[in-house]
Amino acid sequence: MAVGEGAVGEHEGRGRGAGRPGRGSEADLGDGEGGVLLSAILGMAGDLDVASLLERFVAASAELTGARYGAINIVDDTGTSITFVQTGVDPATVAALGHPPHAWGVLGSIPDQGVLRLDDLTDHPHFRGLPAAHPPMGPFLGAAVRGRGQRYGTLYLADKPGGFGQQDEGVVLTLAAAAAVAVQNAALYQLQVRRQRWAQAAAQISTMLLEGADAEDVLQAVADAARQVDGADGTVLILPTPDEALIVEIVSGDADDLLGLDVSDEPVVRQVFGGLDGHVSSAAAVTPGSPLGRYGPMLLAPLRTEGQGVGVLAVLRRPGALPFEPDDVELATSFAQQAALAFVLAEAQHLRGQAALRGERARIARDLHDLAIQQLFAAGMQVEAVSSNPSEPVGAGVARALDEVTEHIDAGIRQIRVIVRALDDPDASVPLVARIRAEVEIARGALGFTPALSVQVDGVELDVEDEGEPAGPVDALVAPGRANNVVAVVREGLANVARHARSRRVDVRLRVTSGPGGSVVVEVEDDGVGVPAAPERSSGTKNLALRAQEAGGSFSLLRPPSGRGALLRWSAPLD
Repeated sequence: MAVGEGAVGEHEGRGRGAGRPGRGSEADLGDGEGGVLLSAILGMAGDLDVASLLERFVAASAELTGARYGAINIVDDTGTSITFVQTGVDPATVAALGHPPHAWGVLGSIPDQGVLRLDDLTDHPHFRGLPAAHPPMGPFLGAAVRGRGQRYGTLYLADKPGGFGQQDEGVVLTLAAAAAVAVQNAALYQLQVRRQRWAQAAAQISTMLLEGADAEDVLQAVADAARQVDGADGTVLILPTPDEALIVEIVSGDADDLLGLDVSDEPVVRQVFGGLDGHVSSAAAVTPGSPLGRYGPMLLAPLRTEGQGVGVLAVLRRPGALPFEPDDVELATSFAQQAALAFVLAEAQHLRGQAALRGERARIARDLHDLAIQQLFAAGMQVEAVSSNPSEPVGAGVARALDEVTEHIDAGIRQIRVIVRALDDPDASVPLVARIRAEVEIARGALGFTPALSVQVDGVELDVEDEGEPAGPVDALVAPGRANNVVAVVREGLANVARHARSRRVDVRLRVTSGPGGSVVVEVEDDGVGVPAAPERSSGTKNLALRAQEAGGSFSLLRPPSGRGALLRWSAPLD
């Protein structure tokens, strides 16, 4: 059967009843032919694979009518073929023709009911020639295949010696009706299979959540599952930023180039993000020039929790692929709630972690104050008593050593009191260096070792073990608001290293420069796996970039000069 544009004419009209339309009656068949017809119907009824079923239908239609060529064409709303199954045309000719025919011209004249029967295809008023390399065709018979009250596809038969008759019309209409029922049954079966796969994927996501998997891993699993279950070419998760921009943050399949894409200005994405229902779209609905335009059918499902949009799941298929059905939208929208649940649990875990951290800070502060300080104070008192006891004088060397011990004890008490203030009230007026040192100490639990800390002011290295005064050299230059940013950057940087780097050493560096154009620079360098070659979700680093942008500074994640690990650099002006 023809597979090239213009195979039966390129006229865009859809005239009905041209030629000799069938009367819908079935002629009597002989016992042998009736048995073959019944066998063909039963074969289609038992086939639950749509592609195989269509091949059976076309082959049976051609065999029972004696047609040399046969095909079924399923088209979209524009008349463009999206599924074309044919018999009779050799592979070399198919390749030479290039693509299936559109439902235009003669093919557009096939009625929704009955048949279009022609003694000679070329006599039809809408015929405008056959493409090069197309086999010649004379007698023609076309009929619609209808299901669920609408046209599912169109059967084409051509080149029967002696032409088609009324008996052929009856055979075709009978097969078309049986094929429509079989296609519906196969579609229902495939829907049930997809429901089961979606349920299995949802169970996998739920298991990951219950096991406490990282939220990023859960979201990646959501995207991967949606792509695999729906047979898509790519899937993405679009998530909002603090300033309400919509950014592609998770990608799966053939969608790497979309990572980081800002789709805030895409009306269809914004509509789904703010609504309750999924939406089927296409490349034609996106902004011209958008990378989304290289895809064909698109399915957008909202991620919502507690009545609030938290993102959009987008399932993408290549151009020319089958469009999404309403059932696909329902299933994907239901599954998208698993992604929303990941956000809810991640936020709950964060809040629980914050509460646990506050409780742990308070407990450590109490223990340091009630136990460590009191024990050090008692030890200091004992040392002073020994050194000043007139009844048991000590030598000069021992006295000097005891005085040094007393000074060290006093320094230790002062340092512990600063740490207690930082632990008990993180927002209290604690020196910036002390706050950073506290973050470094906290990171030890996650890293398994203590990061190295260095601080410079105008190129002069400070003793980070010296507590100093609240208005020390660093605090005199860095305003409280900027200091809060610095502490947050150190915290986030160390957290990212603990989650991803698998490092054995981490250096935290604070560099403050005074005078006109003064700045504060934070660097967190590790010797771990380094900056990933493939894009990954970067919500943590996006937060750092956003902080830098709000402060009028800059942020970068680089390969350090050593060539090992990663170097996080964040800077902002002092003013």
